[in-house]
Amino acid sequence: MQLPIADDQLDPSSEAVLELDQLIEGDARFNQHDRMLYSTDASMYQVEPVGVVVPATINDVQITMDWCARHGLAILPRGGGTSLAGQTVNRAVVIDCSSRLRSIGPVDVDRRRVDVESGVVLDAIQEAARPHGLRFGPEVSTSSHATIGGMISNRSAGLHSRRWGMTDAHVLGVDIVCADGSSMRLEKGAACHDRHVAELTRQVAEIVLPLGDVIDQRYPKLTRNVGGYALDRVLAELRSCEGGDYSEVNLSGLIAGSEGSLGVITGASLSLVEDP
Repeated sequence: MQLPIADDQLDPSSEAVLELDQLIEGDARFNQHDRMLYSTDASMYQVEPVGVVVPATINDVQITMDWCARHGLAILPRGGGTSLAGQTVNRAVVIDCSSRLRSIGPVDVDRRRVDVESGVVLDAIQEAARPHGLRFGPEVSTSSHATIGGMISNRSAGLHSRRWGMTDAHVLGVDIVCADGSSMRLEKGAACHDRHVAELTRQVAEIVLPLGDVIDQRYPKLTRNVGGYALDRVLAELRSCEGGDYSEVNLSGLIAGSEGSLGVITGASLSLVEDP
């Protein structure tokens, strides 16, 4: 059912909004005050959203995505709002993961990795890794506010990217919620045990491989290319597969840089580097 939105807003007391508020543990904020608070980010743009959802759990994200799909509403995932080109403002239901999805798992020192939720800010990750002589490689200037979900979505680079590469180079896997509310884990080998990931990987291969020559010719050869989907990276992974077996392809590299347009990131496994 497509919900009627009058004057770019949805009545906070409407049956649909009240339904969402009862379904989730977090907050459904559709009043004018909250819409105005989320109408700006670090860019020059100002766009009032339809409403704001602050999920308390990953399940809240799934419920919200399903609710938006049923009612024909656009979705906009948002972290710290540090984007400079208006990526976190639009006429959509904003899902703000920065408030409560901020857990950090134990640091695996031997494997130099850590699992985090998407709303955790970079400084918190650095603080958790520092006692072990480790750090997350890329470092943006807004490290006290930028969330890892946003950094993955933007393929953030920052101060040390010449040495350690951009954010996507340190993403081992991501947990995402798709447009229909379903969830999946994208990492190397995920297609071996998840038929949905296997089918998604096959479909990506059918799209990307026939365009291989065009991607080779037209994608700029830059060390900090953050424009558009990372099809060149996906193409390289697909070409490295033997006999058309794409089970080892890591589609988290496609999610990185997609600006939330392919799914909402709820968690990630990150590789860490030695702190010099």
